[in-house]
Amino acid sequence: MIVVHVHVHVKPEAVEAFKQATLENARNSVQEPGVARFDVIQQEDDPTRFILVEVYRTPDAPAAHKATAHYQKWRDTVEPMMQEPRHSIKYINVFPPDEQW
Repeated sequence: MIVVHVHVHVKPEAVEAFKQATLENARNSVQEPGVARFDVIQQEDDPTRFILVEVYRTPDAPAAHKATAHYQKWRDTVEPMMQEPRHSIKYINVFPPDEQW
């Protein structure tokens, strides 16, 4: 499993539009065979900050995700909504065991 946390800081006036675009991307992403999970979380004390928690089944799945039309639409739609460039941190799964996904 590969777990990616994508940190996003959105302009205050774009929060709702960002959420709509991101939820559409998430709904499509969970249909991909290489995606085990795709969570969208919003910071409680600062609603302009989000983390996308993406869990991929294989090492090739993140690249396959980025090649999809829904990801590319999301990327192009939300880029002007961002307060600063998004960044990601990649993790490896320790628990639960991969076979539980």
